[in-house]
Amino acid sequence: MITIISGTNRKGSECLQFAKKYAEICRTLTNEEVKVLSLEDAAHDWFHPDMYEASLMSPSLIALQDEYMIPADRFIYLIPEYNGGFPGVLKLFIDACSVRQYDATFKGKKAALVGIATGRAGNLRGMDQLTGVLNHVGTIVLPNKLPISRIYSIMNKQGEIVDMPTLKVMQRQIDELLAL
Repeated sequence: MITIISGTNRKGSECLQFAKKYAEICRTLTNEEVKVLSLEDAAHDWFHPDMYEASLMSPSLIALQDEYMIPADRFIYLIPEYNGGFPGVLKLFIDACSVRQYDATFKGKKAALVGIATGRAGNLRGMDQLTGVLNHVGTIVLPNKLPISRIYSIMNKQGEIVDMPTLKVMQRQIDELLAL
């Protein structure tokens, strides 16, 4: 299974549009199950002082981990640039998932990273930061990290990604993840 994670909880974020496009492309390239996890739609009841006790984890987090994280053997993380890094909610989600079934959630799994930004750097720094976190939990990160810059210039008025060169590099990255 491939889980595509839209790594922000910001309502109406373009990140989810990119995650959905990645899912669409994945489904044309593989028969594997593909799921999109939007942190925007997730309940956020798992942030509390006792979140690091497995017996006190919120049921909503356990459900997300059981449906999207544990069964997946590959991940695609879509991460918008927030203040020179990646969104704190994604780090919090990874930290919370690490409390229960750590190895089954992260160890030996493969991940592709996609940075998206309205500016010119495509969240390079955020992808490097997330690479360090994922390597620490035992996830193998695809070397081809894709920075997508100036996202409004590659989307139409309906929010669809229409730039052919961008779509081609997205497909190439998925091909590489499937071959990893």
